[in-house]
Amino acid sequence: MTAKEDKIKQETRRILKRFGRKRGNLIPILQRVQRELGYLPREAMLEIAQFLGITEIDVYGVVTFYNQFRLNPPGKHSIRVCLGTACHMKGGYITLDAWKRRLGIDLKQTTPDGEFDLDSVACVGCCVMAPVTVIDDKPQGKVEPTKVDGLLLAFGLEKEGKVSQ
Repeated sequence: MTAKEDKIKQETRRILKRFGRKRGNLIPILQRVQRELGYLPREAMLEIAQFLGITEIDVYGVVTFYNQFRLNPPGKHSIRVCLGTACHMKGGYITLDAWKRRLGIDLKQTTPDGEFDLDSVACVGCCVMAPVTVIDDKPQGKVEPTKVDGLLLAFGLEKEGKVSQ
């Protein structure tokens, strides 16, 4: 077992001490573990299953059923593409495809360098700015595929210390 895996198990056990061993506690436990760790690693799900006396596949089934849970660690920057009605009609899926291509990842994944994670949201309430992408909780409006390149360029320049956002 690696030091990282051991740390995940210890942290999960610490969290589990706050809960009873009822199956009904599964979702609150998963939410708490994800809040503390940023995602739900395999080691944590195994500890949770053992604690509640249920199978690992039952835990995994709940994690993959609900959109709120993530199986990969979050990136330094989160990118959320709105796919609500207005954004859908204005090309939200095309924008999402542009993000996927530029980052080289799919939904609910994190870039290998840990810089970005990508997901979609149902609506961010900025319909007049459609299609919208939310980057680190800041909505960006009218994000067409060409604007994706500009946003990524700005991150690259910021990382190099040439501009501040």
